[in-house]
Amino acid sequence: MNQQRFVLLDRDGVINQDSEDFVKSPDEWLPIAGSLEAIALLNAHSYQVAVITNQSGLARGLYDLAMLERIHAKMHRLAAEHGGTIAAVYFCPHGTDSTCACRKPKPGLLLQCAAEQHINLSETVMVGDSYRDLQAAWAADALPVLVKTGNGRQTLNAHPNLTIPVFDTLYDAAKHLVSGQ
Repeated sequence: MNQQRFVLLDRDGVINQDSEDFVKSPDEWLPIAGSLEAIALLNAHSYQVAVITNQSGLARGLYDLAMLERIHAKMHRLAAEHGGTIAAVYFCPHGTDSTCACRKPKPGLLLQCAAEQHINLSETVMVGDSYRDLQAAWAADALPVLVKTGNGRQTLNAHPNLTIPVFDTLYDAAKHLVSGQ
């Protein structure tokens, strides 16, 4: 079976603006400048994109699955309007105190994505803005990349000795990936 090239993206803080109050509706889902163009750029260079996201707002009762689907429908629609496609979205619906295997920093969502999409994680980049995104990538043997949007600057300040690629934005990370460097 042919393996496809994927880039895995955290959602809040990487693709869209994060909120301490959670993104609870499509109106609150606001793309970060250049993020939708980054998805299109990746697609144009034969990368598929999957979103890997913790959504503890479900467990907290801040929104339901139908609302999350509406939020993701907006994300898909806006990506398409910019020439991009998101192949799949994987989310953990559990709370922060859960012992599930899918909540980042655990690798469950990455492993599920790899199994379903037939990808080799050791050759797959995971772009995140939080340390737990990086930890999930390491635990799944994926290649972590940090962006400074969302919680990225705080993550970098808290872990100044990271030896991974760091970019200002998802668009900057995408430009680097497609350059083949």
